[in-house]
Amino acid sequence: MNLLHQFSQFIQQHSLFQKNDRLLVAVSGGVDSIVLCELCHLSGFDFEIAHCNFQLRATDSDEDEMLVKNTAAKYNVKYHSIKFDTLNYAAENKTNIQIAARQLRYEWFNTIAKENSITHILTAHHANDNAETIAMNFFKGTGINGLTGMQLKNGGIGGKITRPLLFATKQTIIDFAVENKLLWREDVSNASDKYTRNYFRNELLPSIEKVIPHVEENLIENVERFSDVAILYNTALDKLKSGLLFNKGNEIHIPVLKLMKTPAFKTVFYEILKPYGFNSSQMKDAIHLLYSESGKYITSATHRLIRNRNWLIVCPVLTENNSFIVIDNADTSIEIEDKKLKVESINAPIKIENNHLIGYADANKIQFPLICRKWKQGDYFYPLGMAKKKKLSRFFVDQKLSISDKEKIWVIESDKKIIWIVGMRIDDRIKITPSTKSAIKFTLSSSE
Repeated sequence: MNLLHQFSQFIQQHSLFQKNDRLLVAVSGGVDSIVLCELCHLSGFDFEIAHCNFQLRATDSDEDEMLVKNTAAKYNVKYHSIKFDTLNYAAENKTNIQIAARQLRYEWFNTIAKENSITHILTAHHANDNAETIAMNFFKGTGINGLTGMQLKNGGIGGKITRPLLFATKQTIIDFAVENKLLWREDVSNASDKYTRNYFRNELLPSIEKVIPHVEENLIENVERFSDVAILYNTALDKLKSGLLFNKGNEIHIPVLKLMKTPAFKTVFYEILKPYGFNSSQMKDAIHLLYSESGKYITSATHRLIRNRNWLIVCPVLTENNSFIVIDNADTSIEIEDKKLKVESINAPIKIENNHLIGYADANKIQFPLICRKWKQGDYFYPLGMAKKKKLSRFFVDQKLSISDKEKIWVIESDKKIIWIVGMRIDDRIKITPSTKSAIKFTLSSSE
């Protein structure tokens, strides 16, 4: 069966796209993407070509661009091209060249797709690329889902990325290009082991091949098996997670004892944490939290995993943004993160509502402007009904607040004195008394 027939059959079998779809083919000038263009042309698909010049290989990059431009002219299709200052972009964003190039090209592809009603963005990843991906994921410790390799579609930009050559081996693609007298360019950087994928391609897999013949073919054949395993795995995992995860606002609460009694709990635990930025190298520390005292935690780039009594809590890492708000006497309401604080003046007689979300202050005992801010270590106040001051940290321990609860606490201060722990307790020094003639009423509610 020739490659063209296999290509058509593969697209139909997996419903990748239709004849009336508008396709954008990402073309580097290498043999894979050049063959993909020829297959789309012979199959009668409506496609356009996009080429990125990353300016990383001096004149070679410009010659790649010229070849792709000529290829677009050969098929009489619309041609898109762009030059990127990849090195500066990588430096400014503190990332490596590969990641920088990927971010730049996919953002640009997305722009082209929106402006030209593109339904699918085609990349020329093939079976050998997939084998390398599976091998890299195995050594990275990505779990069973990483062993399924690249997805045929619905990856990347709005689900538009489609990989219609994943069935084809590199040698099959080269044979087709030679047979059809296609012109392509070799990227000399592919021979370098500077990049991770190239090391797997040029060194590691060929070395394994000497001991285990046909290693790449075996990996390619395993893709379908691993995909089926992943379906069963994820079905069972979803069922287990549904009984372990309790959503509380922007937090996930996990009962420790129930987790530890779950079959294969370490694997389940890893899959729970992975979406929140925790990686396999952190699992040892995560497991230690199951046996730690309350208050211990570990962090990812975006989240924190905290041991709080009989629970583990996954919560976002809070930033210092918007942690200081001035309240003038003319203000009637302010926004505090996802809450709204209403501020109003009331006159005697003052009826005090027994609600921790409402705070009252004698107007003659406070001074505007007030400051609303996050609490900090060393803060203290005089809790209502007490003649002695108490540190907020000690007060929070008495209230049995978790670390994540404490991170959300705001206070209001007047003339450098805390008058209300928002939503919790007012200061005794500004309390309403029978002689109070006017008061300030604070009401905390959800922001709408």
